[in-house]
Amino acid sequence: MPSESIPRRPLSDATDKPRGRYAPSPTGSLHAGNARTALLAWLVARAGGGSFVVRVEDLDRARLVPGAEAAMLDDLSWLGIDWDEGPDRGGAFGPYRQSERTARYDAAIHYLLKIGRAFRCACSRTEIARAASAPHAEDDEGPRYPGTCRGLGRSEVEERARALGRVPAIRFDGRGERVRFTDDVRGTIEPLGPAGIDDFVLRRADGVAAYQLAVVVDDAAMKIDEVVRGDDLVNSTPRQIALYGALGLTPPRFAHVPLLVTGQGDRIAKRARPSSIADARARGMDPGEVVGRLASSAGLCEVGTRLSPVALLARIPSQCELWSRLNRKPAIWD
Repeated sequence: MPSESIPRRPLSDATDKPRGRYAPSPTGSLHAGNARTALLAWLVARAGGGSFVVRVEDLDRARLVPGAEAAMLDDLSWLGIDWDEGPDRGGAFGPYRQSERTARYDAAIHYLLKIGRAFRCACSRTEIARAASAPHAEDDEGPRYPGTCRGLGRSEVEERARALGRVPAIRFDGRGERVRFTDDVRGTIEPLGPAGIDDFVLRRADGVAAYQLAVVVDDAAMKIDEVVRGDDLVNSTPRQIALYGALGLTPPRFAHVPLLVTGQGDRIAKRARPSSIADARARGMDPGEVVGRLASSAGLCEVGTRLSPVALLARIPSQCELWSRLNRKPAIWD
């Protein structure tokens, strides 16, 4: 049976100021899909009278683009999206670049190993793909891990890794835990279904903390209580909720917003080299036009409206109003 639906933090009111965040990866230019997610996350935080944080997720050093961080922050400012804490201004919960927070990830992994909710793994992705059972669909985590190293002793795993010329990764012991939660956009859902939580990676063989671990540790440490992100990350949420539980932390609320897509129905993503906010600026578009197009694609204003994020916020008296008006379907971006 699935676990009980995860209790949600109450929608923020005047006495409970929310903390929201936007966490971009500086691996390319800020495109319309990124910008719309940032705008919605900003609106949710500001509609509750709360704080907004920008955190740079720069752990994947091989994919970083020089100058991308500064350019993304500049594009956000140009759009009129402001933030209270971030890599350019500091704050009480910094540092605000993940590459500067590795000691926190190591401490969390040490604790999970100590309590038996993590284990070392000497398997390669190729081996996992060969051994994974066919019925489980792949997502961003790749094929479902077949449990090869789960239950093996540390010395046995390390000896196997040495024989294969690699360093063990660290995996979460998911135990097939089923997680149902209530999403502010999609309602009560159980994205991973009966298969439950897999043994996903916490730290890669190269020593870098994986996304699932880093985002949980950072959101908890930064006291983020409302996570707004794209619908393509919904499968990550049960894994992250399981991590919150194992670490003795309270999960935030989650809202997975529909994506912007191309005319062919493909999601807008950096790997497809989509038109960027920088391109719009170079073509002479003004910020109000871009914000209006982003907002109208989400169902928050009429097509053709030009307005700033602050003016848009004035039209949305509460978080509940925003979610009631949000377009639940992917929107085509020209």
